[in-house]
Amino acid sequence: MSHRDFARRLVAWQARHGRHDLPWQRERTPYRVWLSEIMLQQTQVTTVIPYFERFTARFASVADLAAAEIDDVLHLWSGLGYYSRARNLHATAQRIVVEHHGVFPDTQDALATLPGIGRSTAAAIIALAHDRPAAILDGNVKRVLARYHAEAGWPGESAVLKRLWGHAEQHLPARRVRDYTQALMDLGATVCTRTRPSCERCPLQRDCRAAAAGNPGDYPGRRPRRSVPHRATCFLIIENTYGQVLLERRPPSGVWGGLWCFPEAAHEADIAARMEELGLIRYRQVARLPAFTHTFTHFRLAITPLLLRAEEAAKTLRDGHDTHWYSADDSTRIGVSAPVARLLAARTASG
Repeated sequence: MSHRDFARRLVAWQARHGRHDLPWQRERTPYRVWLSEIMLQQTQVTTVIPYFERFTARFASVADLAAAEIDDVLHLWSGLGYYSRARNLHATAQRIVVEHHGVFPDTQDALATLPGIGRSTAAAIIALAHDRPAAILDGNVKRVLARYHAEAGWPGESAVLKRLWGHAEQHLPARRVRDYTQALMDLGATVCTRTRPSCERCPLQRDCRAAAAGNPGDYPGRRPRRSVPHRATCFLIIENTYGQVLLERRPPSGVWGGLWCFPEAAHEADIAARMEELGLIRYRQVARLPAFTHTFTHFRLAITPLLLRAEEAAKTLRDGHDTHWYSADDSTRIGVSAPVARLLAARTASG
């Protein structure tokens, strides 16, 4: 099949079977395309939709996002995971306002210099917002092209990735780029799925090398197996005499960067030193809550929540700590990690 025919079949399929009513498709501005592309990285569409709608209701423009406090941004992002994406969104919005007078750059190279925008995301903005030729290569597209060309190997390897980029560039049409790009993404998301692909519904089936060989599940190659390390921590759920619980902002980089979490201690034996560090000398341990495991991309974290009660009526803490006494009726908009949100909700439900 010629590259022109490849694109033609996809565009025709998209018109009849593609997705046309996603929230970010209703108004294809660079801002909305950018926001949706960042949210969709490693996240399912059904999960993203309510976050996108809340985000755009609160931050209708890149200027609104740039002017927001980072806590407000992280608050709306809470639960979506991969929080560096939210921090990069905020940083990019501020750079666009300051360096580009609030207008998104309209070239792929300029976009790719902004935080969190790589080659494929920059291309998606050009293709979907401006309908200009730019090849994308997100996870869905990698899968479609790897199967169509029977491209062996894991796309995380530079040689394999280079070959897939070559295919993406070769198939790119000169016209109707927006429809073609959406078709590639939709085909990977709804037909050429990771497991149980519906090859009989695919417009590319008769020329797909993996379908012809009957082994589409072999493509793309799997990430090499590796052991997943386990770590452990104690969450210190510290109540004061006002019924508030103590939250502490984490450093801007690393796990849950910039979010508000419970203070932690590596071991129960470290609790006294940790409390002294916080300036809470008089306290007692009330209960040990059920332990649970939170899974990250690269490790598993065993969490033991310990309920402590600070005897002093503390509302302020020792200087130098980015801390906040939080209650269920708190109007402060802050971003919290998923395990903290879970424990706060359970605490509220128990009264």
